[in-house]
Amino acid sequence: MKARGFPYVIPMLLLSVACFATPLAVLIAFSFIGADGLTLNNYGRFLGDAFNYRVLMNTARLGVQTIATTTLLGVPIALLYWHSGKTFRQVIIFMTLIPMLTSNIVRTFAWIVILGRQGPISEALMALGLTGSPTSLMNTELGLVLAMCQIDLPLIILPLIAILSRTPAQFTEAAQVSGAGPWRISVTVLLPMLLPGLLAGWILVFASTSSSFVTQAVIGGARNVYVPQLIYREVGTLFDWSMASAIAVVLLLSTGLLLVAMTVISRHRRLVGHA
Repeated sequence: MKARGFPYVIPMLLLSVACFATPLAVLIAFSFIGADGLTLNNYGRFLGDAFNYRVLMNTARLGVQTIATTTLLGVPIALLYWHSGKTFRQVIIFMTLIPMLTSNIVRTFAWIVILGRQGPISEALMALGLTGSPTSLMNTELGLVLAMCQIDLPLIILPLIAILSRTPAQFTEAAQVSGAGPWRISVTVLLPMLLPGLLAGWILVFASTSSSFVTQAVIGGARNVYVPQLIYREVGTLFDWSMASAIAVVLLLSTGLLLVAMTVISRHRRLVGHA
């Protein structure tokens, strides 16, 4: 950056320090505060409890399950966008963006109706003869994954569309002319082409899912405990801000390491060449 352009960056740097760096530093500092001053006791209490390890694994598993579900739904939608005309592409973009204009809280409470005993999923299962009585998916991991998938689906569709919009459809046609079948085209042409967008989408989906307290608490219920709920318990019930800060730091580090790993992979020179 040229020196004469630096003053224009100062407001953004100040905003980043005030709204991100400073609160993060305060959070980390609180995590080391105990009854006797500075201590690692908060981390020892958290990491010394086997229940907390299960909660961390549950949070990671929820993120992976949501990634898998959104990928299975998002890739076909992105490919449909790629093969569609201009008008239908605009429809797909509109349908992808419109849910993002609604608050996650509103969408979460809408899923209470959808997953409830009188909701459309329960009615469909009864109509198909799969269940003999109304079934509720509330307070289940399956119901939570479905809700998180709907909330986070645009986060994986949009990166894929961004890549496909710059990719000529002649790529697959050239592969067909060369004698490649559908499976070979998918593995050798489509997958390398979509992988940078998939990695970017996975990063966004995992970060959103692992930190979504409201959806986890409302849909998952008390029987499915995740890290954000532990933090809320320490703050809202036990009033132990230091322990809550330590749990938040552990969540940031555990998810951050995974996100950094996926970011490094997405910047590999072979993947960048397909982006």
